[in-house]
Amino acid sequence: MALVVQKFGGTSMGSIERIKHVAKRVLQEKEKGNDVVVVVSAMAGETDRLINLVKEITPEPNERDMDFVVSTGEQVSAGLLSIVLNNMGYPAVSLTGWQAGIKTDNAFTKARILDIDVERIKKHLKEGKLVVITGFQGITEGGDITTLGRGGSDTSAVALAAALNADRCDIYTDVDGVYTADPRIVPQAKRIDVLSYEEMLELASLGAKVLQIRSVEFAMKYNVPLRVRSTFTEDEGTLIKEEDETMERVVVRGIAHNKNEARITVERVPDKPGIAARIFDALAEANIPVDMIVQNVSVDGYTDISFTVEKNDASKAERITKEVANEIGARNVIRDDRIAKVSVVGLGMRSHAGVAGKVFETLAKYGINIVMISTSEIKISCIVEEKFTELAVRVLHEAFGLDKNE
Repeated sequence: MALVVQKFGGTSMGSIERIKHVAKRVLQEKEKGNDVVVVVSAMAGETDRLINLVKEITPEPNERDMDFVVSTGEQVSAGLLSIVLNNMGYPAVSLTGWQAGIKTDNAFTKARILDIDVERIKKHLKEGKLVVITGFQGITEGGDITTLGRGGSDTSAVALAAALNADRCDIYTDVDGVYTADPRIVPQAKRIDVLSYEEMLELASLGAKVLQIRSVEFAMKYNVPLRVRSTFTEDEGTLIKEEDETMERVVVRGIAHNKNEARITVERVPDKPGIAARIFDALAEANIPVDMIVQNVSVDGYTDISFTVEKNDASKAERITKEVANEIGARNVIRDDRIAKVSVVGLGMRSHAGVAGKVFETLAKYGINIVMISTSEIKISCIVEEKFTELAVRVLHEAFGLDKNE
Protein backbone atom coordinates (compact mmCIF):
# COMPACT_ATOMS: atom_id res chain seq x y z
CA MET A 1 0.00 0.00 0.00
CA ALA A 2 1.32 3.41 -0.98
CA LEU A 3 0.53 6.84 0.40
CA VAL A 4 -0.32 9.34 -2.31
CA VAL A 5 -0.92 13.07 -1.96
CA GLN A 6 -3.13 14.55 -4.68
CA LYS A 7 -3.56 18.28 -5.23
CA PHE A 8 -6.38 19.75 -7.30
CA GLY A 9 -6.32 23.36 -8.51
CA GLY A 10 -9.08 25.93 -8.79
CA THR A 11 -10.11 25.02 -12.32
CA SER A 12 -10.47 21.37 -11.29
CA MET A 13 -12.71 22.48 -8.40
CA GLY A 14 -14.60 25.07 -10.45
CA SER A 15 -18.14 23.65 -10.13
CA ILE A 16 -20.08 20.89 -8.40
CA GLU A 17 -19.84 18.77 -11.57
CA ARG A 18 -16.06 19.20 -11.61
CA ILE A 19 -15.82 18.42 -7.90
CA LYS A 20 -17.69 15.17 -8.60
CA HIS A 21 -15.14 14.43 -11.35
CA VAL A 22 -12.30 15.13 -8.88
CA ALA A 23 -13.92 12.67 -6.46
CA LYS A 24 -13.73 9.98 -9.15
CA ARG A 25 -9.99 10.71 -9.67
CA VAL A 26 -9.47 10.39 -5.91
CA LEU A 27 -11.34 7.10 -5.80
CA GLN A 28 -9.29 5.70 -8.70
CA GLU A 29 -6.25 6.01 -6.44
CA LYS A 30 -8.05 4.74 -3.35
CA GLU A 31 -9.35 1.66 -5.18
CA LYS A 32 -5.74 0.69 -6.01
CA GLY A 33 -5.42 0.07 -2.26
CA ASN A 34 -3.54 3.29 -1.52
CA ASP A 35 -4.01 5.77 1.29
CA VAL A 36 -4.93 9.15 -0.18
CA VAL A 37 -4.54 12.68 1.15
CA VAL A 38 -6.16 15.34 -1.04
CA VAL A 39 -5.22 19.04 -1.03
CA VAL A 40 -7.58 21.48 -2.74
CA SER A 41 -7.52 25.06 -3.95
CA ALA A 42 -10.47 27.44 -3.83
CA MET A 43 -12.99 27.16 -6.65
CA ALA A 44 -11.88 28.98 -9.82
CA GLY A 45 -12.20 32.76 -9.42
CA GLU A 46 -13.11 32.61 -5.73
CA THR A 47 -9.80 33.93 -4.37
CA ASP A 48 -9.92 36.88 -6.77
CA ARG A 49 -13.53 37.55 -5.74
CA LEU A 50 -12.57 37.64 -2.07
CA ILE A 51 -9.54 39.87 -2.72
CA ASN A 52 -11.70 42.28 -4.74
CA LEU A 53 -14.23 42.50 -1.91
CA VAL A 54 -11.45 43.59 0.41
CA LYS A 55 -9.99 46.00 -2.16
CA GLU A 56 -13.43 47.68 -2.46
CA ILE A 57 -12.89 48.81 1.12
CA THR A 58 -9.18 49.75 0.97
CA PRO A 59 -6.25 49.24 -1.43
CA GLU A 60 -3.88 48.38 1.45
CA PRO A 61 -5.81 46.29 3.98
CA ASN A 62 -4.49 44.89 7.22
CA GLU A 63 -2.75 41.72 6.01
CA ARG A 64 -3.91 39.59 8.95
CA ASP A 65 -7.53 40.39 8.11
CA MET A 66 -6.85 39.81 4.42
CA ASP A 67 -5.68 36.27 5.18
CA PHE A 68 -8.68 35.72 7.44
CA VAL A 69 -11.00 36.53 4.52
CA VAL A 70 -9.11 34.93 1.63
CA SER A 71 -8.49 31.60 3.41
CA THR A 72 -12.22 30.82 3.39
CA GLY A 73 -12.21 29.88 -0.31
CA GLU A 74 -10.29 26.65 0.24
CA GLN A 75 -12.51 25.73 3.18
CA VAL A 76 -15.57 25.69 0.90
CA SER A 77 -13.77 23.47 -1.65
CA ALA A 78 -12.55 20.96 0.94
CA GLY A 79 -15.95 20.71 2.59
CA LEU A 80 -17.75 20.19 -0.71
CA LEU A 81 -15.35 17.47 -1.90
CA SER A 82 -15.62 15.66 1.44
CA ILE A 83 -19.42 15.80 1.23
CA VAL A 84 -19.33 14.36 -2.31
CA LEU A 85 -17.00 11.50 -1.27
CA ASN A 86 -19.11 10.64 1.76
CA ASN A 87 -22.24 10.76 -0.37
CA MET A 88 -20.61 8.23 -2.74
CA GLY A 89 -20.15 5.86 0.20
CA TYR A 90 -16.46 6.50 0.91
CA PRO A 91 -15.66 7.85 4.39
CA ALA A 92 -13.88 11.20 4.13
CA VAL A 93 -12.99 14.04 6.47
CA SER A 94 -12.22 17.67 5.63
CA LEU A 95 -9.55 19.58 7.55
CA THR A 96 -8.45 23.20 7.45
CA GLY A 97 -4.73 23.91 7.19
CA TRP A 98 -4.46 24.50 10.91
CA GLN A 99 -6.50 21.38 11.78
CA ALA A 100 -4.03 19.48 9.59
CA GLY A 101 -1.18 20.81 11.75
CA ILE A 102 0.41 23.23 9.27
CA LYS A 103 2.36 25.81 11.29
CA THR A 104 3.76 28.93 9.61
CA ASP A 105 5.67 32.11 10.34
CA ASN A 106 3.92 35.49 10.75
CA ALA A 107 4.42 36.79 7.19
CA PHE A 108 0.74 37.28 6.38
CA THR A 109 -0.29 36.83 2.69
CA LYS A 110 3.03 35.07 1.92
CA ALA A 111 3.71 32.91 4.96
CA ARG A 112 6.30 30.11 5.03
CA ILE A 113 5.67 26.69 6.50
CA LEU A 114 7.77 26.02 9.60
CA ASP A 115 6.48 22.63 10.71
CA ILE A 116 3.64 20.15 10.17
CA ASP A 117 2.20 17.95 12.92
CA VAL A 118 0.71 15.06 10.92
CA GLU A 119 -0.64 13.00 13.83
CA ARG A 120 -4.27 13.94 13.20
CA ILE A 121 -3.94 13.10 9.50
CA LYS A 122 -2.35 9.73 10.30
CA LYS A 123 -5.15 8.95 12.75
CA HIS A 124 -7.80 9.52 10.06
CA LEU A 125 -5.83 7.44 7.53
CA LYS A 126 -5.62 4.54 10.01
CA GLU A 127 -9.41 4.72 10.30
CA GLY A 128 -9.59 4.18 6.54
CA LYS A 129 -10.71 7.70 5.71
CA LEU A 130 -9.88 9.87 2.75
CA VAL A 131 -8.41 13.10 4.13
CA VAL A 132 -9.28 16.33 2.30
CA ILE A 133 -7.18 19.33 3.36
CA THR A 134 -7.45 23.01 2.48
CA GLY A 135 -4.36 24.17 0.61
CA PHE A 136 -2.81 27.63 0.75
CA GLN A 137 -3.10 28.14 4.50
CA GLY A 138 -1.73 27.48 7.96
CA ILE A 139 -1.60 28.96 11.45
CA THR A 140 1.00 30.92 13.42
CA GLU A 141 2.28 30.05 16.88
CA GLY A 142 -0.05 32.77 18.14
CA GLY A 143 -3.10 31.15 16.52
CA ASP A 144 -3.56 33.52 13.57
CA ILE A 145 -4.64 32.21 10.15
CA THR A 146 -2.07 32.74 7.39
CA THR A 147 -1.96 32.13 3.64
CA LEU A 148 1.07 31.03 1.62
CA GLY A 149 0.81 33.34 -1.41
CA ARG A 150 -0.79 32.70 -4.79
CA GLY A 151 -0.39 29.09 -5.85
CA GLY A 152 0.31 28.15 -2.23
CA SER A 153 -1.81 24.99 -2.42
CA ASP A 154 1.05 23.39 -4.38
CA THR A 155 3.35 24.13 -1.47
CA SER A 156 0.82 22.75 1.02
CA ALA A 157 0.60 19.50 -0.95
CA VAL A 158 4.34 18.95 -1.33
CA ALA A 159 5.05 19.90 2.29
CA LEU A 160 2.39 17.43 3.47
CA ALA A 161 3.85 14.75 1.17
CA ALA A 162 7.28 15.36 2.73
CA ALA A 163 5.95 15.35 6.31
CA LEU A 164 3.95 12.16 5.69
CA ASN A 165 6.83 10.52 3.79
CA ALA A 166 4.42 9.95 0.90
CA ASP A 167 5.41 7.79 -2.05
CA ARG A 168 4.57 10.58 -4.48
CA CYS A 169 2.72 13.85 -4.94
CA ASP A 170 0.46 14.32 -7.97
CA ILE A 171 -0.41 17.91 -8.90
CA TYR A 172 -3.62 17.92 -10.95
CA THR A 173 -4.36 21.03 -12.95
CA ASP A 174 -5.98 22.19 -16.20
CA VAL A 175 -2.84 21.50 -18.25
CA ASP A 176 -1.34 18.07 -18.92
CA GLY A 177 2.22 18.86 -17.86
CA VAL A 178 5.06 21.34 -18.21
CA TYR A 179 5.69 22.67 -21.72
CA THR A 180 8.73 24.11 -23.48
CA ALA A 181 6.82 27.45 -23.50
CA ASP A 182 3.30 28.68 -22.87
CA PRO A 183 1.24 26.88 -25.59
CA ARG A 184 -1.09 29.89 -25.77
CA ILE A 185 1.85 31.94 -27.06
CA VAL A 186 3.77 29.19 -28.88
CA PRO A 187 1.37 26.66 -30.47
CA GLN A 188 4.39 24.46 -31.35
CA ALA A 189 5.39 24.09 -27.69
CA LYS A 190 6.01 20.48 -26.61
CA ARG A 191 5.22 18.77 -23.34
CA ILE A 192 8.37 17.84 -21.39
CA ASP A 193 8.21 14.26 -20.07
CA VAL A 194 10.88 14.57 -17.35
CA LEU A 195 12.45 17.61 -15.68
CA SER A 196 14.99 17.98 -12.89
CA TYR A 197 14.02 19.75 -9.69
CA GLU A 198 16.57 22.45 -10.54
CA GLU A 199 15.12 23.12 -13.99
CA MET A 200 11.57 23.21 -12.63
CA LEU A 201 12.71 25.53 -9.85
CA GLU A 202 14.04 28.00 -12.40
CA LEU A 203 10.98 27.70 -14.65
CA ALA A 204 8.63 28.22 -11.69
CA SER A 205 10.57 31.23 -10.41
CA LEU A 206 10.71 32.76 -13.89
CA GLY A 207 7.02 32.76 -14.64
CA ALA A 208 5.93 29.23 -15.58
CA LYS A 209 2.67 29.12 -13.64
CA VAL A 210 2.30 25.33 -13.46
CA LEU A 211 3.86 25.09 -9.98
CA GLN A 212 4.56 27.55 -7.19
CA ILE A 213 8.31 27.92 -6.64
CA ARG A 214 8.22 27.00 -2.95
CA SER A 215 6.50 23.70 -3.75
CA VAL A 216 9.46 22.77 -5.97
CA GLU A 217 11.90 23.86 -3.23
CA PHE A 218 10.16 21.49 -0.80
CA ALA A 219 10.15 18.64 -3.32
CA MET A 220 13.86 19.14 -4.02
CA LYS A 221 14.81 19.40 -0.34
CA TYR A 222 12.90 16.28 0.70
CA ASN A 223 13.24 14.37 -2.61
CA VAL A 224 9.48 14.08 -3.16
CA PRO A 225 8.72 12.81 -6.69
CA LEU A 226 6.28 15.25 -8.31
CA ARG A 227 4.01 14.61 -11.26
CA VAL A 228 2.09 17.41 -12.97
CA ARG A 229 -1.04 15.96 -14.60
CA SER A 230 -4.35 17.06 -16.08
CA THR A 231 -7.50 16.45 -14.07
CA PHE A 232 -9.38 15.93 -17.32
CA THR A 233 -7.19 13.38 -19.18
CA GLU A 234 -5.40 10.14 -18.37
CA ASP A 235 -2.01 11.42 -19.68
CA GLU A 236 1.00 10.74 -17.46
CA GLY A 237 2.04 14.41 -17.54
CA THR A 238 5.50 15.65 -16.51
CA LEU A 239 7.61 13.89 -13.87
CA ILE A 240 9.87 16.13 -11.78
CA LYS A 241 12.69 14.32 -10.03
CA GLU A 242 16.39 14.25 -9.23
CA GLU A 243 18.78 15.20 -12.03
CA ASP A 244 20.32 12.45 -14.16
CA GLU A 245 22.92 12.39 -16.96
CA THR A 246 20.42 12.39 -19.82
CA MET A 247 19.04 15.78 -18.75
CA GLU A 248 22.26 17.61 -19.64
CA ARG A 249 22.11 16.52 -23.27
CA VAL A 250 19.45 19.13 -24.06
CA VAL A 251 20.94 22.62 -23.89
CA VAL A 252 17.68 24.56 -23.36
CA ARG A 253 14.60 22.83 -21.93
CA GLY A 254 12.13 25.68 -21.89
CA ILE A 255 11.34 29.37 -22.31
CA ALA A 256 9.55 31.08 -19.42
CA HIS A 257 8.03 34.53 -19.24
CA ASN A 258 6.58 36.68 -16.49
CA LYS A 259 4.55 39.86 -16.94
CA ASN A 260 4.01 40.24 -13.21
CA GLU A 261 7.13 42.40 -12.83
CA ALA A 262 7.74 46.05 -12.07
CA ARG A 263 11.07 47.90 -12.20
CA ILE A 264 11.99 50.55 -9.68
CA THR A 265 14.97 52.83 -10.35
CA VAL A 266 16.60 55.03 -7.73
CA GLU A 267 18.48 57.84 -9.46
CA ARG A 268 21.67 59.51 -8.27
CA VAL A 269 22.32 57.40 -5.19
CA PRO A 270 25.43 58.36 -3.17
CA ASP A 271 27.99 55.66 -3.99
CA LYS A 272 29.05 54.84 -0.44
CA PRO A 273 29.29 51.56 1.50
CA GLY A 274 25.99 50.56 3.15
CA ILE A 275 23.72 52.84 1.10
CA ALA A 276 22.28 50.06 -1.10
CA ALA A 277 21.80 47.91 1.99
CA ARG A 278 19.51 50.56 3.49
CA ILE A 279 17.19 50.30 0.49
CA PHE A 280 17.04 46.51 0.40
CA ASP A 281 16.91 46.07 4.18
CA ALA A 282 13.80 48.28 4.25
CA LEU A 283 12.17 46.17 1.52
CA ALA A 284 13.09 42.94 3.33
CA GLU A 285 11.53 44.21 6.55
CA ALA A 286 8.31 44.73 4.60
CA ASN A 287 8.52 41.12 3.26
CA ILE A 288 8.93 42.34 -0.33
CA PRO A 289 11.07 39.91 -2.36
CA VAL A 290 13.46 41.60 -4.81
CA ASP A 291 14.30 39.75 -8.01
CA MET A 292 16.89 41.35 -10.32
CA ILE A 293 19.25 44.15 -9.24
CA VAL A 294 21.46 46.32 -11.46
CA GLN A 295 23.76 49.12 -10.26
CA ASN A 296 25.31 51.43 -12.84
CA VAL A 297 28.95 52.51 -12.90
CA SER A 298 29.60 55.34 -10.45
CA VAL A 299 29.95 58.84 -11.92
CA ASP A 300 31.10 61.75 -9.72
CA GLY A 301 30.36 59.71 -6.59
CA TYR A 302 26.77 58.87 -7.57
CA THR A 303 25.11 55.86 -9.19
CA ASP A 304 21.68 54.58 -10.27
CA ILE A 305 20.21 51.38 -8.80
CA SER A 306 17.41 49.46 -10.52
CA PHE A 307 15.58 46.42 -9.20
CA THR A 308 12.46 44.41 -9.98
CA VAL A 309 9.61 43.27 -7.72
CA GLU A 310 6.25 41.64 -8.30
CA LYS A 311 3.58 44.06 -9.54
CA ASN A 312 1.46 43.26 -6.48
CA ASP A 313 4.27 44.65 -4.32
CA ALA A 314 5.16 47.57 -6.61
CA SER A 315 3.07 50.28 -4.94
CA LYS A 316 4.32 49.38 -1.46
CA ALA A 317 7.91 48.98 -2.70
CA GLU A 318 7.80 52.37 -4.42
CA ARG A 319 6.53 54.08 -1.26
CA ILE A 320 9.21 52.46 0.93
CA THR A 321 11.97 53.20 -1.59
CA LYS A 322 10.96 56.86 -1.79
CA GLU A 323 11.15 57.13 2.01
CA VAL A 324 14.68 55.66 2.02
CA ALA A 325 15.70 57.76 -1.02
CA ASN A 326 14.80 60.93 0.88
CA GLU A 327 16.84 59.78 3.87
CA ILE A 328 19.98 58.97 1.82
CA GLY A 329 19.78 62.00 -0.48
CA ALA A 330 18.98 60.21 -3.75
CA ARG A 331 17.51 62.40 -6.49
CA ASN A 332 14.45 60.49 -7.68
CA VAL A 333 12.53 57.18 -7.73
CA ILE A 334 10.97 55.97 -10.99
CA ARG A 335 8.58 53.01 -11.32
CA ASP A 336 7.90 51.16 -14.57
CA ASP A 337 5.12 48.55 -14.69
CA ARG A 338 5.36 47.99 -18.45
CA ILE A 339 8.10 45.38 -18.40
CA ALA A 340 8.32 41.59 -18.59
CA LYS A 341 10.95 38.95 -17.94
CA VAL A 342 11.80 36.36 -20.60
CA SER A 343 14.12 33.47 -19.69
CA VAL A 344 15.79 30.42 -21.22
CA VAL A 345 16.39 27.45 -18.90
CA GLY A 346 18.33 24.18 -19.20
CA LEU A 347 20.81 22.01 -17.30
CA GLY A 348 22.77 21.64 -20.54
CA MET A 349 23.75 25.32 -20.39
CA ARG A 350 26.38 24.34 -17.81
CA SER A 351 28.42 22.51 -20.42
CA HIS A 352 27.51 24.32 -23.65
CA ALA A 353 29.04 27.67 -24.60
CA GLY A 354 27.35 30.33 -26.68
CA VAL A 355 23.84 30.27 -25.21
CA ALA A 356 23.99 33.87 -23.98
CA GLY A 357 25.27 35.11 -27.34
CA LYS A 358 22.44 33.31 -29.13
CA VAL A 359 19.83 34.85 -26.80
CA PHE A 360 21.13 38.40 -27.28
CA GLU A 361 21.63 37.97 -31.02
CA THR A 362 18.09 36.60 -31.49
CA LEU A 363 16.43 39.40 -29.53
CA ALA A 364 18.51 42.05 -31.33
CA LYS A 365 17.55 40.59 -34.72
CA TYR A 366 13.90 41.33 -33.96
CA GLY A 367 14.52 44.78 -32.47
CA ILE A 368 13.84 43.76 -28.86
CA ASN A 369 15.86 45.89 -26.45
CA ILE A 370 17.16 44.29 -23.24
CA VAL A 371 16.72 46.48 -20.16
CA MET A 372 18.26 44.19 -17.52
CA ILE A 373 20.07 40.83 -17.57
CA SER A 374 20.40 38.12 -14.93
CA THR A 375 22.16 34.76 -15.27
CA SER A 376 22.82 31.56 -13.36
CA GLU A 377 24.43 28.25 -14.34
CA ILE A 378 21.22 27.04 -15.96
CA LYS A 379 19.28 30.19 -16.91
CA ILE A 380 19.51 33.53 -18.68
CA SER A 381 16.80 36.11 -17.94
CA CYS A 382 16.19 39.36 -19.80
CA ILE A 383 13.89 42.23 -18.85
CA VAL A 384 12.22 43.64 -21.97
CA GLU A 385 9.35 45.99 -22.72
CA GLU A 386 6.07 44.23 -21.97
CA LYS A 387 4.76 44.72 -25.53
CA PHE A 388 7.59 42.48 -26.87
CA THR A 389 6.94 39.55 -24.48
CA GLU A 390 5.14 37.16 -26.83
CA LEU A 391 7.48 37.91 -29.73
CA ALA A 392 10.54 37.29 -27.55
CA VAL A 393 9.18 33.93 -26.33
CA ARG A 394 8.34 32.78 -29.87
CA VAL A 395 11.66 33.74 -31.48
CA LEU A 396 13.75 32.22 -28.66
CA HIS A 397 11.69 29.01 -28.75
CA GLU A 398 12.41 28.75 -32.47
CA ALA A 399 16.08 29.78 -32.17
CA PHE A 400 16.82 26.91 -29.77
CA GLY A 401 14.84 24.38 -31.83
CA LEU A 402 12.42 23.54 -29.02
CA ASP A 403 9.58 22.97 -31.48
CA LYS A 404 11.65 20.09 -32.91
CA ASN A 405 12.30 18.25 -29.64
CA GLU A 406 10.84 14.78 -29.32
